[in-house]
Amino acid sequence: MAKSAHSSETPATQWLRQHGVAFTTTTYDYVDHGGSGEAARQLGADEHQVIKTLVMQDGKDHPLIILMHGDMQVSTKNLARQIQAKSVTPCKPDIAQRHSGYMVGGTSPFGTRKNMPVYVEQSILDLSEIFINGGKRGFLLKISPQALTGPLGAQPVQCALENG
Repeated sequence: MAKSAHSSETPATQWLRQHGVAFTTTTYDYVDHGGSGEAARQLGADEHQVIKTLVMQDGKDHPLIILMHGDMQVSTKNLARQIQAKSVTPCKPDIAQRHSGYMVGGTSPFGTRKNMPVYVEQSILDLSEIFINGGKRGFLLKISPQALTGPLGAQPVQCALENG
């Protein structure tokens, strides 16, 4: 970066400020492969409120983002059916990074490099507040889930599967 930015300034926080979205920042010690469970544990939060930002692609290799509860998985079959795609598969980490501009483990749906459709598990919208990645590892934003369907334009879907 040309200038030294405040440690919490990322493309995601810049995007949120530009769109007038209120948020607070929180940090935790990032652990490789710790995922949302580790973040929830360190923050003393419910993992159901820690939202994963997953970069996937449809059968035509068009990228998309799906936002899912930390304690749940995505049914790619159900997601594909709901978005009228032949299939949906996770992107490889290097491809996800190229589309989003964020390092895997630090992916935010806000301020992505490439404009991609965003889908959100519908039950996330019922929560009073969520924790979602702010654009770098170990950096979460506490935000209203209404910011996902409002300024971000995320489309609600039902594709959650219990972990296990």
